[in-house]
Amino acid sequence: MELNVLQKKVDDWIKKYGVRYFDELTNMAQLTEEVGEVARIISRVYGEQSIKKDEKINDLGEELADVLFVLICLANQTGIDLEKSFEEKLEKKSKRDKTRHLSNKKLK
Repeated sequence: MELNVLQKKVDDWIKKYGVRYFDELTNMAQLTEEVGEVARIISRVYGEQSIKKDEKINDLGEELADVLFVLICLANQTGIDLEKSFEEKLEKKSKRDKTRHLSNKKLK
């Protein structure tokens, strides 16, 4: 699915169910909270942090989707075309890092 389609879907959802977007600062706090939930899962499932007794580990896919949803909200309310921005970023990284990672001995 293209990013502009996702941006439209989120905007439609906000208009139908969300009443309006939270302000940008609230959404930034929400994004931070969601990223923290992703970090908690990663540290316990893939990292060295132990799972506490009776602790329920949330679904990583669901938490990543939460991050994406709030990120798209921020893009929508600030007028960012994520698809265009992503394409530009990928092009920039491709030029800048053309041989950087291929010649990194740590990655071999």
